Amino acid sequence: MSALTLVKLSYFVAATLFLLGLQRMASPKTARSGIQWAGVGMLIATVATFFLPGLHNIGLMIAAIVIGVGLNWLWGKKVAITDMPQMVALFNGMGGGSAAAIGAVELVRYSGGEAAVPSTFTLSLAVTGALIGAVSLTGSVIAWAKLDGRMDKRYTFPGQQWFNALVALAAIVCGVMALTTLAMPWIIAFFVLSLALGVLMTLPIGGADMPVVISLYNAFTGLAVAFEGYVLGNEALIIAGTMVGAAGMLLTRLMAKAMNRKISNVLFSNFGGGSAAMQEIGGSMKPIEAADVAAMMAYAERVVIVPGYGLAVAQAQHKIWELSQKLMDRGVKVKFAIHPVAGRMPGHMNVLLAEAGVPYDLIADMDDINPEFANTDVSLVIGANDVVNPVAKTDPASPIYGMPILDVVNSKNTIVIKRGKGTGFAGIENALFYADNTRMLYGDGSEMANALVSELKALDGGH
Repeated sequence: MSALTLVKLSYFVAATLFLLGLQRMASPKTARSGIQWAGVGMLIATVATFFLPGLHNIGLMIAAIVIGVGLNWLWGKKVAITDMPQMVALFNGMGGGSAAAIGAVELVRYSGGEAAVPSTFTLSLAVTGALIGAVSLTGSVIAWAKLDGRMDKRYTFPGQQWFNALVALAAIVCGVMALTTLAMPWIIAFFVLSLALGVLMTLPIGGADMPVVISLYNAFTGLAVAFEGYVLGNEALIIAGTMVGAAGMLLTRLMAKAMNRKISNVLFSNFGGGSAAMQEIGGSMKPIEAADVAAMMAYAERVVIVPGYGLAVAQAQHKIWELSQKLMDRGVKVKFAIHPVAGRMPGHMNVLLAEAGVPYDLIADMDDINPEFANTDVSLVIGANDVVNPVAKTDPASPIYGMPILDVVNSKNTIVIKRGKGTGFAGIENALFYADNTRMLYGDGSEMANALVSELKALDGGH
């Protein structure tokens, strides 16, 4: 058996593991093993690549792998759950950047006569993959900066979308000239414009759209990798990229549907900026003490806990689970309600609760839990904001109007744990906080959760 045949067989095994791993990621119960299976597949594909005939720069490849794996292993071990979205955005951007770099290297090789010029179709894929990868790189970096608080949520200027359209058109024109002439000036101009386009596309997007944006750029990265895999004739890249691209697009559509948004509106509008024409919210925020909340929950029949990004910031997931266990010991029926875009990335809250050991059968998604709120005695909202805001259903002038929400407002009693009176990530007031059946428990999420646990123990005689 030749080395090339062995490599191809290894790629087939890797592709099978990718597919099985992706399938297992569809369920929270098997997601961890799915990631492991896909990781083994990637290891097999990486090792097999070293046996490709005529491979060069093996020393540089090994050095890059050692440095990359080492740094990211350390980072992955230390990253806080609150910083997970930023890490995902950066890693995703690096994937897109790698695809763009492959396209750049191949175009430069063809331009310098170092390799035989392939067909126009192959060149087109190289340019298309490079364009998508470059946009994913710089767009993901801007998304990271916004999520990390290093940039304001939106940067806009008059005529920005028209300007972006002109930059996109210029990048396409330069890409066409680059593949037809293979002249270095056109190649350089193409990459400069492509990188700039990723920045310009992401700058005006509001913070509330970040989960959709991250998912969309993930899909971009997958497509870019698949295109460049075809250019290199590497089946592993084609298969892995296609899977990532397809999964990313499906997830993006699900996220957009969960927000009642079209993907085009995410990219070409200023969602999350507020509106001067919004209806005034009547009433006032009514504070409550931890002892009263503990008593209310202790004697309730049904309690629903709604986590959000603030829960991650406070690192309160373990205390909230301890609180839930105390309530269940008293016979209270407890569930967790998850909105599809809660947090800063898809699945953020699911990961958070899994880390605390919350059983999967206690976690309900929006469609399943919404009919139950009317029969819920107490809903405890900790860190969630925009995904429970009733104006999404009542105020057509609101930037989030039409977005499906968790119907927490229908609960008999709602308790909101919140540091202060600030707005959520979309930058708008939450009418839920002013509702007659809502009380505000002001304070740090972890401290308030700890206080509730202490008060419940006191009710139980210290146990």
